[in-house]
Amino acid sequence: MHEQVNAGEQTGTIYVAGNVNVDLILGPLEHWPRIGTETILPHYELRVGGQAGNTGLALAALRARHRVVANMGSDPLGDWLRSAFPDGAPNWERSPAAATVTVGLLHPSGERTFFTSVGHLAGFAPEHVLAQLPERAAPGDVVLICGVFLSPLLVTGGRQLLQTLVGGGFATALDTGWPDGGWDAVRPTVESWLALVDHVLFNELETTALAGRESLDSAMAWFHARLQPGATLVVKCGADGACAWRADARVACPAPAVRVIDTIGAGDAFNAGYLFGHGTGYDLPACLRLGVTTASTAISTSPRRFVP
Repeated sequence: MHEQVNAGEQTGTIYVAGNVNVDLILGPLEHWPRIGTETILPHYELRVGGQAGNTGLALAALRARHRVVANMGSDPLGDWLRSAFPDGAPNWERSPAAATVTVGLLHPSGERTFFTSVGHLAGFAPEHVLAQLPERAAPGDVVLICGVFLSPLLVTGGRQLLQTLVGGGFATALDTGWPDGGWDAVRPTVESWLALVDHVLFNELETTALAGRESLDSAMAWFHARLQPGATLVVKCGADGACAWRADARVACPAPAVRVIDTIGAGDAFNAGYLFGHGTGYDLPACLRLGVTTASTAISTSPRRFVP
């Protein structure tokens, strides 16, 4: 675990390793259409997405020192994604597959439904991550591993990747996303990673589902029996804000009331704010506040912003 420094000066680099893909956002969809029909939707947006992509864009808006570690498709959309991240993208591995595309359908409630193609993310592997990182961490360096279930090679090689990162002196953060087939098949794998993670950044449903518990308190106990001493479990609770546990300390941060436009990527924006706060020496409550503020700004603006 890396010690924090005086707030206001970022130490180290935030490396964001995971899925950068195309997001096609449509909505709002009030009722699921019948097969064979056409539905006209008023809102459309084509943008850089994926958990790593969203986090990288938010970190750039926050002027955080960071680098997005990813791969890219072989088609024009792959080149378009790379153009959004000029600092790190020249080192991205080019997959022979086309870029992965996610279609996100927004519902009037603010919830969303996703459809994602396999695409280039299927070939993203631990060796691609390590090739884009320094062999040894500088003070304050942290690697966020995110969106792993779209890249099966990151799942099978995840524990070894985390062990290598820890051995190289990096702090680690984890936001896996939701597994396509549910948690039962991957629970033992992800559970084996937890002792190697400094910051677990899950939403409330992911937290209780991975732990196999009904309540957040019992899920917290499950996590802390498996996390290393001093690690932080952060739970993103949507409109209720976020809460965190570190050792015996529990901290909560409410979210402001905002007019929700698009919740896609809210958790990723939170991750950016939280990790930037941590890297600039903020205490845990302030890290949560920055994460909540970044996410709240993102979901309530169009065109999307991350800074009020």
